[in-house]
Amino acid sequence: MTPLFNGLLLGFSIAAPVGPIGILCLRKTLTQGRSFGFVAGLGAASADAIYGSAAALGLTIISQFLIKYASWVQLVGALFLLFLAYRTFSSPVMHREDSDISRTDYLRTFVTTFFLTLTNPLTILSFIGIFAGMNLASGSVSSVYLIVGVFLGSAAWWLLLSTVVGLLRKMIGSKTMKFINLFSSLILLSFGIYSMYSAYEGLVHP
Repeated sequence: MTPLFNGLLLGFSIAAPVGPIGILCLRKTLTQGRSFGFVAGLGAASADAIYGSAAALGLTIISQFLIKYASWVQLVGALFLLFLAYRTFSSPVMHREDSDISRTDYLRTFVTTFFLTLTNPLTILSFIGIFAGMNLASGSVSSVYLIVGVFLGSAAWWLLLSTVVGLLRKMIGSKTMKFINLFSSLILLSFGIYSMYSAYEGLVHP
């Protein structure tokens, strides 16, 4: 069960650094509740698990495609980040009790972070390097345990984050939420611009 434990630590550490997914998770938790923040995190955890599975099962077709078209995939992600920045900036300030929550809202939240994580081709490259470093055979039981652990570890981080932030939600007023929306949109805009620049460099200087 050591690969499972290693996967838990790996998934937790991959999810923990603050990035665009973290910003989206925080904002979703503050505006729509803990369940939305957790669902946003599950989208990212699921994408990580898919990339990890591709590396674990030795699906070279997927990895080679992502390596070959990494800059184009990153460009799509950058444009999506810019779109999310605009949506965040222009969205009205509201809390869950003011919203008409439906299953479609949960699905949209999940798909947003899932797609955003998939447009980061560095994820699968990281998993390929990790598998090589751990000397795990492709498709082995140990590699499967590792991927399950990665998903559970990542999900655990998002559950912890959404729960802690959710406890502070009632203390935040509309003026603070306006500032959070503005700050979140600026962060997403910064990530989008940086990703676009990186994609441009990759296309011009492959």
